[in-house]
Order: sequence, then C-alpha cells, then structure tokens
Amino acid sequence: MSEDNQPAAKRPAWIVILRIVLVLLVLFAALAAGTVVGYVVFGKQDASEIWHWSTWKHVFDLVFAP
Repeated sequence: MSEDNQPAAKRPAWIVILRIVLVLLVLFAALAAGTVVGYVVFGKQDASEIWHWSTWKHVFDLVFAP
C-alpha cells in the first residue's frame, strides 16, 4: 500500500486573476440588473433616474432614517 503523495499542480497566476475578475464582473452585472429590475419593474420609475445621485440619496435616507 504505497501512495504517492504528490502536491496538487498549481494553476498559473493569470488564470486565478482572470477568474477573480470574471466573478467581480458577473457580480457587478447582477447588481446592475437587480437595480434596473427593482427600480423600473417594481418601482415603476424611469430607468434613466437610476444613475442620478439624488435617487440614491433618497434611498439612503429612507433606509437609515431615524
């Protein structure tokens, strides 16, 4: 019963970095899509208002109001 305990082959650094970047891009795309769906479909507001600072200030004030 002899087993070869060889270390697992390491992945190249560029593959790890590429995977991290792709995951971050997918997360950002999901955040943007969720924002659009929530604001436009459920909130019945204009999609161009999503990118206005006043919209996010209003949301922040609603969430963290005393």
